[in-house]
Amino acid sequence: MSELTMSLIIAGGAFVVVVYIYSKWQEYRARKSVDRAFSGGHDDVLMNARDDAELVRQEPQFDQDELSDMNEGENSNTPSTDPVIGTKPDFDATMYGKELSVDDLIDCVIPLEFEAPIRGEKLLKEVSDLKYVGRKPVHFIGLTHDGKRDEIAHGGIYTALFAGVQIVSRSGPLNELEYSEFVSKLREIADRLNAHSDVPDMNRVMSNARELHQFVAEHDAQLSVNVLSNGAPWDITTLLGALEKQGFDVRPDGRLVMPDGDVGNLFTLSTNVSASETVTSKLTLLLDVPCVSPDLEGFGVMAKCARSLASRLGGTVVDDGNNPISDQALAEIADQVREFCNAMAVAEIPAGSRRAKRLFS
Repeated sequence: MSELTMSLIIAGGAFVVVVYIYSKWQEYRARKSVDRAFSGGHDDVLMNARDDAELVRQEPQFDQDELSDMNEGENSNTPSTDPVIGTKPDFDATMYGKELSVDDLIDCVIPLEFEAPIRGEKLLKEVSDLKYVGRKPVHFIGLTHDGKRDEIAHGGIYTALFAGVQIVSRSGPLNELEYSEFVSKLREIADRLNAHSDVPDMNRVMSNARELHQFVAEHDAQLSVNVLSNGAPWDITTLLGALEKQGFDVRPDGRLVMPDGDVGNLFTLSTNVSASETVTSKLTLLLDVPCVSPDLEGFGVMAKCARSLASRLGGTVVDDGNNPISDQALAEIADQVREFCNAMAVAEIPAGSRRAKRLFS
């Protein structure tokens, strides 16, 4: 082996060692930067949102120089005059102060009247296999012996059954095939229960579904803000662990969810990298606007979270094009979110309600 060949081998080996050491040094820096960001001395009420009832139930308390205009004009927004979707329900889904699983505004409801009262155990057994037609969920409630509509339960006695198939979801409106399947299976149930039903005209049902779908399409708003690193990327493992300790729930797909303090989610956070990656330079916070109650001020809390992360991690709050977002722009978006929620309330589909969460699922 010549001296030249030997020299090249030694040089190549040295280069590999240098690259390896540099890579490990970068990982060490990324880990240390996150460790420093979430070490003691940072009092950030937002990062403790899960345990802070006031944070999720009241207007967030921003610094005087941060989004000072967000609360101004809260009561001066003029509600949208969008018409109420569909016809007035024959019965209220929240009748007697209880929210029911069958909702005449977003479901096609078909009543089945019995010749004699039937126990809840039998009804639950008969309807247990009919949960979906296509991708549309199906629900049932009963009419109790004293004339009240309620969820079907063991031990209850019912004189009628109300079957409801959801006519719209994010996947689209109810179609003729799904409706035909719903009616066919419902007739089989009616035969077994010796009940008679009044089936709505398909054309009218399809028309209502298309009308409601138009509303869903116009109000399917998801808002995001991003935090972009100003320097070295952040270590994923350390970052996820720190965020989980601060109140985020880590999902199997790598997304982090900030709970709303009840049973829902306020917003999500994504690292924008696959599970095999060890570092990231960008975090994305996403708010599903129609699924979050305006009382929780979801966008304001999410914006404050983004600013807090940017401050701690040495980053900048940016839009999807990596352009910095000013506090004024965030305040304007917050006002638009309020107007958006007002419009949903006028349409009797309040943001964050069970009705809205079903539609925007």
